[in-house]
Amino acid sequence: MSTITLQSDPAVQDVFDKYPDEIRPKMMKLRRLILDAAESEERVTILEETLKWGEPSYLTKYGSTIRMDWKEKAPDQVAMYFKCTSKLVPTFREVFGEMFRFEGNRAIVFGLEEEIPETELKACIRVGLMYHKVKEKEWLGIILKED
Repeated sequence: MSTITLQSDPAVQDVFDKYPDEIRPKMMKLRRLILDAAESEERVTILEETLKWGEPSYLTKYGSTIRMDWKEKAPDQVAMYFKCTSKLVPTFREVFGEMFRFEGNRAIVFGLEEEIPETELKACIRVGLMYHKVKEKEWLGIILKED
């Protein structure tokens, strides 16, 4: 497990604070899973937490941006977004099948009452954070490990 430097834009906390009370815990859980996954990946030393398109977003030196959000137009779900032109979501679909609900090639979607498969989601997050180092590996080098 590595020690990472989190560079957080204070505006991100403002976004979390503005989520409805019933949504905020789910969003904070997704944030915690991203931080845990980053800490468990020894090649991640700096994690940038910022806003992209007004959504909490996470970037690393070798990764693809990971965003997450809740939207009023889909009030019963939250989503974690990945670059739609990458191999990320298609590979997640191939590896994890029906474990996750997907939105095209860009997101993993969770219902508000749905239990998040943490080990599997952290594996997805880890490869997203290291995408440019793993994009040529079979299944992006996804390894399931308990943290």
